[in-house]
Amino acid sequence: MSYQCIEFSIKEGVATLTLNRPETLNSFNVKMHEEVWEALDRLMRDDKVRCLLITGRGRGFSAGQDLSERRPGPNGEAPDLGQSLEVYYNPLVRRLRSLPMPVICAVNGVAAGAGANLALNCDIVLAARSASFIQAFCKLGLVPDSGGTWLLPRLVGRARARGLALLGDRINAEQAEAWGLIWKVVDDEHLMQEAMALSRHLSTQPTQGLAYIKQALEAAEGNDMDAQLDLERDLQRAAGRSEDYREGVAAFKEKRTPSFTGK
Repeated sequence: MSYQCIEFSIKEGVATLTLNRPETLNSFNVKMHEEVWEALDRLMRDDKVRCLLITGRGRGFSAGQDLSERRPGPNGEAPDLGQSLEVYYNPLVRRLRSLPMPVICAVNGVAAGAGANLALNCDIVLAARSASFIQAFCKLGLVPDSGGTWLLPRLVGRARARGLALLGDRINAEQAEAWGLIWKVVDDEHLMQEAMALSRHLSTQPTQGLAYIKQALEAAEGNDMDAQLDLERDLQRAAGRSEDYREGVAAFKEKRTPSFTGK
């Protein structure tokens, strides 16, 4: 399938999704949402895909929503921004977080508004040294969306979350790393090389087990200790029945590198 707003490819177990509207800093319009959704459908139909890498084309990762699609109507009626979240952003966030494989994000430039929060919803975020993150919503009288109000306090704590959300200040990649907002800063010229190396590594790992880890960590945000212990028991029981567990144990005993199939 040919795309207008994204690039999408699958190679060596890694699906690479590149936002491709560089003239708008990869801001999201309806067409981009539709193409991203179709690409996610496509990777889920391919059982060889064991990791997803997301990045952006040009000098920015994503500036969030394309505001030209959210202007008042011809009679001055306000756009329904809640509907935009209900139809597009919220389903995308839920789907990214629930994918049964690691999701890596390589932030190649500015990530603002929903663009920042979509990046932060990925499992591991690498950022170019020149990248920056902006919770730009307050500049427009809006609320951080795409999970922003849930993510920020958990990633950086209450005080910093409120500062980021209420002030809308730009923070650079080094500060984002120091605050625990992202995993790692990488020199610009090495960003994609390191992101791809990480993605290829993860695509060789026990994918089902990694999916169980994601499920456990996600549930931990709302569980008490007893509920989490029960979940760990149930997931460990399922993981122990996987082909990858058998392979991992055999490789350990035979002192060789395991060859995981992701099953």
